[in-house]
Order: sequence, then structure tokens, then C-alpha cells
Amino acid sequence: MSTGGVTLNRHILEEEQRHPEATGHLSALLVQLGFAAKILAREIGRAALVGKFGLVGEKNPTGDSQKKLDVFANDTVVEAFAQTGLVAGIVSEELDEVKILSCEGKARYILCTDPLDGSSNTDINGALGTIFGIYRRGTSDRCDVQSEILGQDAQQMAAGYVMYGTSTLLVYTCGHGVHGFTLDRELGEFLLSHDNIRCPRRGRTYSANLARAREWHPNLQRFIDYLTHGNEVTKRPYSLRYTGALVADLHRSLVEGGVYLYPADGGHPEGKLRLLYECAPLAFVVEHAGGRASTGWQLIRDVQAKSIHQRVPLVIGSSHEVALCERFLATGQP
Repeated sequence: MSTGGVTLNRHILEEEQRHPEATGHLSALLVQLGFAAKILAREIGRAALVGKFGLVGEKNPTGDSQKKLDVFANDTVVEAFAQTGLVAGIVSEELDEVKILSCEGKARYILCTDPLDGSSNTDINGALGTIFGIYRRGTSDRCDVQSEILGQDAQQMAAGYVMYGTSTLLVYTCGHGVHGFTLDRELGEFLLSHDNIRCPRRGRTYSANLARAREWHPNLQRFIDYLTHGNEVTKRPYSLRYTGALVADLHRSLVEGGVYLYPADGGHPEGKLRLLYECAPLAFVVEHAGGRASTGWQLIRDVQAKSIHQRVPLVIGSSHEVALCERFLATGQP
């Protein structure tokens, strides 16, 4: 839909002006995120031509094989935010520990990011993404970013994602509406294309890696059986949609309604997805669009991080389907 050619930078500045308490620092970080996304969109689009496909022969801190684009994406994001002087440290899927950038007084923020979500799709031209959450540090002058992000000192201020697919789409929220911007490659600008996104209360699709279904909790297996059993009154069966890229599957649920789930299984008893840089940022987005995000037993926003690479189960999307999944897990029935 057309929204009059509003650029990402203009939208961010206009939103800042609506809130007199804003310092402009968060706006600067979001603008820089847009800059990093343009670089990644360009390099992803030509990766096959410049030798950026394939593995680097190492695993990241959470045990996933690193692709060349994983490393490039992480370096791009780190360099983009280091230039601002506003970020004290970065928590990334690709870094063993928190990367400290600055302990100066204006470095009041912490970035949590998965620089390249869905990197298993890189060599097959599938959908990819970048996930980010921005936290404001407490008033302490200490430079112990890990303690702050794992404690109660840091407050989530903004979150979003970039999806690299048929087009490049950046979605963000600062807690005052969720907005999406599509990259006009000829202009080199992100333009507002999805204003004030609202997640439908109900959907018609579900997204899950069913190859693991036999390892799931029996009540969760009953939930899937319920979704796939036809019933016109309750608008079933639901259709399966799964790409293997969290951002792409989540975006469908956000815009069209439905539910994405990645529960605990035999290989991942605590869940597979990481709390700080996957689940928490996406939960922040979905909840501010009217949806719901849960582990199945507890709201994601209520989970206290114990380590920077902590894994949790995730059920996220339309409020009806997420609540339905929670009831199944608790009782085995709708």
C-alpha cells in the first residue's frame, strides 16, 4: 500500500518529535540499523557472484555452522553501531561473549542481534533476516554490560527485523505502533509500506518444523492434530507454512494471522531459539501489534535471561492461536 513516500529516516524523526522526552539517541540507532540493512541487502543479493556462499568451517557459540554471510553480517552490524558511540555492548549469535564497544557516558544502549537469521537458506536463495532488540542501560556508570542485560537494569526500548526476500522489508517498533518499510533499490531508501501493522486476532495457518513433532510434549502433538482436523465452525483445518527462516515465518503470522512455534524437542530440551536476540525482540514487535508471544507456559517478556545465549521454546503470533496452544499444553484440550 502507498503511504506517500515517507522514508524510514523521516518517519523515525517524526516519531521522535511526538515524544518530548526523547533524546534522539534511539532515533540515531534506528537510522544506523537501516544503513546496515542496506549493506546486507546488497551483499545478500550478489553473494553468489562474489564468493560469499558456503561455510567458513567453524561453529558459532550456540553450535550452528557458520556461513560466510553469517560472519559478514555480524561484522557489518558491529561496525555500523560502533560508529555511533551510543552502544556500550553487543550481544550477537555470532559472538561468544558480549562485545564491549564503549564505556563512555553517552553509550547508554545495548544491542542484541541475530545478524543473519535463516542462514541455512543462503545457498538456495531462500528468505533471510536480521533480528534486533535495543535496550537502554540503567543509571549505573559501571561497564558490566552482561550483568545489565541479564539483570533488571536494562529496559527494552525498540525491536524489529529485516526480511531479505523478494523485497527487503524492515519492521520496527519503539512501543508506539509497529511499522514496515520496503527498500526501494533504485532510490536507496526504505519507504513506509506497512503503517501501524496489527496482528489479526485469529489466523488460518501454522508454522512449525513437523520433522520434530514426535519428540514434542504429547499435549502439543494434540494441538497440531486439532489444527489439522477439519471443522468449519472453528475454521479448521489450518494450512502449514514453514520456510526454515524465523523472520519469514513470523512475518506471515504478524501480517495475516496464525501461529509460529518452535517447542522443546529431544535435541533441544530447553528449546532451540535464543531468548535475547530472537525471541524477546520478536515478542516485543508482535505484542505491540496486538499479538502474543509465549514459551507455552510463560509470556516471553516475563522470562528472565540467565545467560546471553539462553534458549527457550517459542509460541508466537495471533493471540487466539497462542492462547489455544497454551491451553493444550496445560490441559491437553482446547
